[in-house]
Amino acid sequence: MRRDRSGRRVAANSGVVVVTCIAHASCPKYWQRIEAERMPTAKKVKKLTRAEAEAIFARFHEIEPEPKGELDYINAFTLLVAVVLSAQATDTGVNKATKRLFELAPSPAAMVALGVEQITELIKTIGLYRGKAKNVYALSQMLLDRHGGEVPADRAALEALPGVGRKTANVVLNIYFRQPTIAVDTHLFRVGNRTGLAPGKTPLEVEQALTRQVPERFMLHAHHWLILHGRYICKARKPECWRCPIAQWCRFEPKTPLPVGK
Repeated sequence: MRRDRSGRRVAANSGVVVVTCIAHASCPKYWQRIEAERMPTAKKVKKLTRAEAEAIFARFHEIEPEPKGELDYINAFTLLVAVVLSAQATDTGVNKATKRLFELAPSPAAMVALGVEQITELIKTIGLYRGKAKNVYALSQMLLDRHGGEVPADRAALEALPGVGRKTANVVLNIYFRQPTIAVDTHLFRVGNRTGLAPGKTPLEVEQALTRQVPERFMLHAHHWLILHGRYICKARKPECWRCPIAQWCRFEPKTPLPVGK
């Protein structure tokens, strides 16, 4: 038995694939594997002190006091849909697909009226679009049936919706309802472990560690600062340490040097 590049077990010379949880995003091993593959080193780092964590967020605040998410939305419902569609897709790609979708269906009732087939057609440029279209339709119907067409400001109620997990719920609660939640995606998972800010084996462990580490006055924007830092500076394959504003506190070694010619 061997494993293919996706982490699935493959019976030697048989072509038979036995899918295991290692390739699924809900499995802790999935997160460990993708970061071990994408990070220059998978070396475990020492956790930062509270004082160091506060210095990092004070620096983020100094650079950008009011960070914003990059998904386009009109209201709580369209934000929820955009976040559901953003799984394993770029914000830019989602924004291109949702421009027309949100013009036609800015509410749960309008989305249900579109139907699964039309939703599918409108978002077909996004990865996993067929399953996402079904979830968008189903969550829209559930919002009508259970919440009067309104997006609930409650994590448990949000997680009960089709296609909505803890990360998606936290994003909506943070961005739209201004609750101090932290949504851990691959960027936050990487930054938390790589820097020593919030080491953890699973997204929930990293979220809980960040909740303890982030000073209360910075909690509302912590998610945005970290995701933007991971997306544009602390990149997966080659972090741009030479221009990192928090390099002096980061535990990651060896720091990536300035590329020749820059």
